[in-house]
Amino acid sequence: MATIRVHTAQNVSLEYEVASLGDRIVAAILDNLVLGAWAIACVLIFAAMGLKGGTATASMGLLIGVPYVFYHLVCEVFFNGQSIGKQARDIRVMRLDGTAPSVGDYLLRWLLRIVDTGLFGGLVAIITIAANGRGQRLGDMAAGTTVVKVRPQATSPLAPGLSPIEGYQPVFPQAALLADHDVALIRQLMQQAKARDNYEVLNEIANKVKEITGIRTDLPDGPFLQTVLRDHAHLAASA
Repeated sequence: MATIRVHTAQNVSLEYEVASLGDRIVAAILDNLVLGAWAIACVLIFAAMGLKGGTATASMGLLIGVPYVFYHLVCEVFFNGQSIGKQARDIRVMRLDGTAPSVGDYLLRWLLRIVDTGLFGGLVAIITIAANGRGQRLGDMAAGTTVVKVRPQATSPLAPGLSPIEGYQPVFPQAALLADHDVALIRQLMQQAKARDNYEVLNEIANKVKEITGIRTDLPDGPFLQTVLRDHAHLAASA
């Protein structure tokens, strides 16, 4: 299973699982279904309205063609590197250094989509992704991006090392506001911060969690984060 390792500004290493070729193919199929549904809807609307002639045909062509051409670019720019298909597969575009791509990066990926997926039915993209080792098609190579899994695969909603406690009452119900991938990232950063005795990073993590959840507490950073992890695990298991 291919992964990429990035280093944060706090000198903490993070690993991301590269989206599989299968995930990307399924995402592409779902996106094409969305575009196909839009095209069918446009045709049916024009037919129901009885619109005919050259002007109607040209207008319908624009309504179908413009979204088809710009769909991926607009989605990735405005939805954090995700199209509808990518959202369904929990994958997104990310730079190799772990940062969010710029509009220029998305634009470069979009321009080279003509070569990657427009020629030979997407065979160029499939071969490039399979051979690259970092999940990159030609557009990704040019832009310095890849596509990674948003959420880690897990067999249990409980965090490692946290077993369910009968009758446990969550201390911070707001922990439910955290997404699974947020919790996985918090856990990973905590482990590495503790291994390096880096209490500044631990404090940054705690402050970020408080900002997201709105929790107010005087608990020290370490115990606070451990409590949030256990609360989230309990809430996820009982959902």
